[in-house]
Amino acid sequence: MPDAETLLAAYRKMVLGRRFDEQANALARQGRLAVYPSSLGQEACQVGAALVLRDDDWLFPTYRDSVALVSRGIDPVGVLTLLRGDWHSGYDPVAHRTAPQCTPLATHAPHAVGLAHAERLKGTGTVALALLGDGATSEGDFHEALNLAGVLRAPVVFLVQNNGYAISVPFAAQTAATSLAHRGVGHGVRAEQVDGNDAAAVLAVLATAVEDARSGGGPWLVEALTYRVGPHTSADDPSRYRSPEESEQWRARDPIARLERRLRASGLLDEAAVAETADRAEALADDLRARLAATPEVDPRTLFDHVFRHPTSQLTDQRTEVEAAWRP
Repeated sequence: MPDAETLLAAYRKMVLGRRFDEQANALARQGRLAVYPSSLGQEACQVGAALVLRDDDWLFPTYRDSVALVSRGIDPVGVLTLLRGDWHSGYDPVAHRTAPQCTPLATHAPHAVGLAHAERLKGTGTVALALLGDGATSEGDFHEALNLAGVLRAPVVFLVQNNGYAISVPFAAQTAATSLAHRGVGHGVRAEQVDGNDAAAVLAVLATAVEDARSGGGPWLVEALTYRVGPHTSADDPSRYRSPEESEQWRARDPIARLERRLRASGLLDEAAVAETADRAEALADDLRARLAATPEVDPRTLFDHVFRHPTSQLTDQRTEVEAAWRP
């Protein structure tokens, strides 16, 4: 199991992550963000994924994994830049060893396998961890990635956050399989299932998976059973497809409250530490509000940056047309 220092770090990051998530939702309602997909209730998975990686490992997130990015040390404003509509990614993927957030389901999974395989060929010891939702496991890219990872024995870990719904489609309507972990077994990939709302268990399983993959044990699939307490996005109305009672049952399994009780019972957390963490979370939210209140300066010429390493003649012509028409 994780040591005391790791559990305390997880608690602090989970509290900050939830406050970030709440503030991002508020910013979306105010029109500061185009949309925001909340991960409320999934903090143990989000933070666990960030904590088990080394600085030289790679994280491949989805659009719902903003808290994981913040937990990895990426500037919160940079994390929300995609959802603000300013850039495809507001942070340097190479500098942070974190791929741009992926909106199409599962298309980043083969990328994670390819990078992990390349790093193994180079002998770097780097592991790739790909975050996915339960809906992504119904996509062809997911199965292609698992098949390739199994064949190559690539050092990659797939963390599937089974939060019960793919938008409005419940898990039972997606698959007849008894678990998503079985899908790893079918591809020759080591698979485990874990309580995704138990931070200590998530950290224990993910740390084992990452280090086993790093040491040559091959790929892993970890299915974390959790719940999306909030809507699919800020534009969604979950009352149309699930009951309030269902959500309340899962609120009682809140991962932050569970970890806090564990730390208090072990004498590792007291009122002063809880208050200090809450103050830090409020400071993060204040800073986020202030910086996102400013209107960004957008240069349309940057649309042509990072498309190709060597721009095609068509892109060069298009950039010239934009430069001729644009007046800052």
